[in-house]
Amino acid sequence: MRLAFVLALALALLTSAVLSSAAQAQDTDLELVLLADASGSITQNELMFQREGYAQAMQDPEVLGAISRTAYGEIAVTYVEWAANQGQVVTWMRIRGPEDAASFAAQLLDSPRMAFGRNAIGHALLTGKALIERNDIDGWRKVIDFSGDSIGNFSGPGIEEARDEVLASGITINALPILREGSLDSNLAQIYEDRIIGGMGAFVVTASSREHFAEAVKRKLILEISGTMPTTDVVTLR
Repeated sequence: MRLAFVLALALALLTSAVLSSAAQAQDTDLELVLLADASGSITQNELMFQREGYAQAMQDPEVLGAISRTAYGEIAVTYVEWAANQGQVVTWMRIRGPEDAASFAAQLLDSPRMAFGRNAIGHALLTGKALIERNDIDGWRKVIDFSGDSIGNFSGPGIEEARDEVLASGITINALPILREGSLDSNLAQIYEDRIIGGMGAFVVTASSREHFAEAVKRKLILEISGTMPTTDVVTLR
């Protein structure tokens, strides 16, 4: 009887230690890098339109509701603009509720443009990977959320090479192609599906018009935060 009690107590202590170790190792539900296009094809007006879309979406009650329903009730987010260089517009911050979301939005809208020049998509993806690996946060899921208006890659590592390195590290890449009338990349959503996204549940969300951009961002954030896979790899809002 006494031996059984001692064994039960030892098992309980071991289980507690394992759970405690796991909790310490993973302290948030999601690490999310928002990689936004700031290359030469993006005007200052378009750059701010993107920022406003993300600021609005992050404060949306449905997005905050999705965050509240995660295992930890929070996510960790950073916003990075990419072009020939990459600039961290909003450094890593934890979003738990409306106050955090409002702080994220304020920093995003008040900061100057951080990236300039022509596309370096491969370098941008590897920058997202480095930001996840070098922070002091460890999430259950790790996602790079890439947006852009073309597939050009004028410097740095190749797109597929960089994507494969990111995926090999266990990070998922999702994408939001910025569609524009008369674009040389007329099938950008399919190109991003073929060449950019990858990993568990990876998907593309696109909007058929500028008016739907903020809604597309909101939809994408809810899917990423909740860990829900859409019914198709490419989701289009019309």
